[in-house]
Amino acid sequence: MTTLTIGKVAQATGVGVETIRFYEREGLIAPPPRANSGYRQYPTETVKRLHFILRAKNLGFTLQEIVELLNLRAIPGAGCADVQARAEAKIADIEKRIMHLDAMRLALGALVAQCHGEGPLNECPILDALNEDEP
Repeated sequence: MTTLTIGKVAQATGVGVETIRFYEREGLIAPPPRANSGYRQYPTETVKRLHFILRAKNLGFTLQEIVELLNLRAIPGAGCADVQARAEAKIADIEKRIMHLDAMRLALGALVAQCHGEGPLNECPILDALNEDEP
C-alpha cells in the first residue's frame, strides 16, 4: 500500500498541513498510523477524501454537514435521496443568505445615498445611522 507524508498530501490537495491536522481533529479524516520514524503515513485515499471535503466546502456545506455526508456511506439503507435532501436543504439555506445579503446591500445603499462624502465626521449620516439606538 502506498502512503504519503502530510507534506505530500498537502501538496496534492492544495491545503496546508495545519488544515489537514485540523480535519483530523474534527474527525473528517482518520488519523494516520505512524512509521517507525515517527512520521505520519497517510493512505492515498486521504487525498480523495480531502478533495471531497474541499468540493463540499466550495458548495457551501459546513464541516458538520460534510461529516454527515461522509457518514452516510456507513448507514445501512441510506441512499441518494438522503444526499439529495441535504443538498436541497443547503440550497434553501443559500437562498436565505442571499435574501439577507440583498437586504443588507439595499440598507447600506440607502445610507450611502444619504451621504455626500463631504463634511466632518460628526455630521456623517452613515455614522449617525449606525449610532442609532434601534437596529
